[in-house]
Amino acid sequence: MQLTLKEIEAAARIVYADMAPTPQYCWPLLCERLGTEVWVKHENHTPIGAFKIRGGLVYFAHLAASEEAADGVISASRGNHGQSVGFAARRYGIPATIVVPRGNSVEKNAAMRALGVDLVEYGDDFQAAREQANILADERWLYRVPAFHPLLVAGVATYSLELLNAVMDIDIAYVPIGLGSGICGMVAVRDALGLRTEIVGVVSAHAVAYAESFRTHRIVESPATTQLADGIACRTPEPAALEVIWRGVDRIVQVTDKEVAAAMRMLFQCTHNACEGAGAVAVAAAVKERPRLVGCKVAVILSGGNVDAAVLADILGG
Repeated sequence: MQLTLKEIEAAARIVYADMAPTPQYCWPLLCERLGTEVWVKHENHTPIGAFKIRGGLVYFAHLAASEEAADGVISASRGNHGQSVGFAARRYGIPATIVVPRGNSVEKNAAMRALGVDLVEYGDDFQAAREQANILADERWLYRVPAFHPLLVAGVATYSLELLNAVMDIDIAYVPIGLGSGICGMVAVRDALGLRTEIVGVVSAHAVAYAESFRTHRIVESPATTQLADGIACRTPEPAALEVIWRGVDRIVQVTDKEVAAAMRMLFQCTHNACEGAGAVAVAAAVKERPRLVGCKVAVILSGGNVDAAVLADILGG
């Protein structure tokens, strides 16, 4: 999968019909904490509070034109992809069903229902929900919306295009890895613009499938036991995403739930932005690699802000 600049710019035109570009800010206190110039890409400022909306809008623009999903769509999600599907499906008048694992975020579930999604709770993790979504698709004659697809990558790549066009000469960009659309989009934009930015993937230390697959250069499944970074709780890597990651990513950093909680507190203290666990992992990784950042211009992707109020209150309380 190799996206061109023309394809990403075409995706941006679709995205901007429904939302404005998100900001990238250089917060002085965060720079002080990390000891270098740091730019935060605020994907928590989209209409669903997460970057996924971009891919959903692009995917559904093409899907609606094909009329393949007139009877409805189905997908699996921990929340942000599901909100993206719900937002875009409503935009085009298509019924949407989302399967989430049991015990999923209460507020993400509520947000999906508010978008008109038929929510189904099944299984103990994302992979179980994904498998159930495939079963229901056959039973109910619903169109399967994938969690990874070139159109989704083209959509989410638009945040990287905004960032790398707005901030010149970024040395290192830290990008969370869930199923991989965000980091694949960053690689595509970096390469299309001919930049030398070092791209660092970030995973939970309690969900290391991508880290182990990157290290061994083969597909490795691994349990996902993170209690905080549910948005990147992946136990089965996406092969197409791995091909891009193997080719274009410099390294992958693992961060613990404790380190993620500290990063969530730091972001709130330094920027007064609330972020979910998966949204804070890039900052957690930058903190972990602080000694190697001296003299560098750094970007961190705050990929989402959809954290349950009770969870955030506990974290801010230490």
